[in-house]
This record gives sequence, C-alpha cells and structure tokens, in this order.
Amino acid sequence: MAIQVVERDLERLHQLWEDGLSEAYRSYLEAVDGFEPSAQPRLALAAALVEVGVRLQGLGGRAAAPPSLLMGDLCLARASRLLADAAPQSIQVAFARAIEEMSSAAAAEQTAPHTRELLLRAFEAR
Repeated sequence: MAIQVVERDLERLHQLWEDGLSEAYRSYLEAVDGFEPSAQPRLALAAALVEVGVRLQGLGGRAAAPPSLLMGDLCLARASRLLADAAPQSIQVAFARAIEEMSSAAAAEQTAPHTRELLLRAFEAR
C-alpha cells in the first residue's frame, strides 16, 4: 500500500527519487510512526519533498538555476498538497512556519536550523 501511494505522488519526480529523495523519505518514515498508518507514507513524502525542494532552490546559498528553482517549486507544491490531504491543520501550519523560518533566515543571510531538524519538530505539532 505505502509504495503505491508514494509512486502515485512521484509523477515527474523519478530522477529526484534516485538523487536522495528516497533516502530522505525513509528517514522521515520513522518520524511519522505515531500517525494513522494510511497517512504515514504521505507525511514522510511531504517532508522529504520539502527537504529536497529547499535544497534544489539553493535556499541560504547561491541562487539556483531556473530549472532547479522550478523543480524545487514543484517539490514544495506537491508537499503542500500531500500535507493538505493527510495532515491535521496543526502539522500543516508547523510545516509552513518551518519553511518560513528557513526563508527568512536565508533572506537575512543568517544560518537557519537544519531543514530536517525543523521538519521533524513540525511533526510534533499535534
């Protein structure tokens, strides 16, 4: 079941799966084990997509090339849709705040907490 859900949500993102998205996904699966079993794959994938999307956009570093920016946007949009479908509002808000924190730190040229740390903390916002 989990693999089918993930495959459906990975349309057009297969190359990213091989380039680290799968590893990030597996790491987040442990963090979502307290959620409803049917929501777990989507929540883990959403977090992995945010992590990869932020990296693709070069947030906090040099601006990424337009194709990378667009792929990063696609990752963030897909993560948003997954969270809207599978996460309670408190988790959705926590994810938005984590992304906002990373973005504002990058804009101020400050060091933001590690992306994974922020997203793992967002899962605790029940």
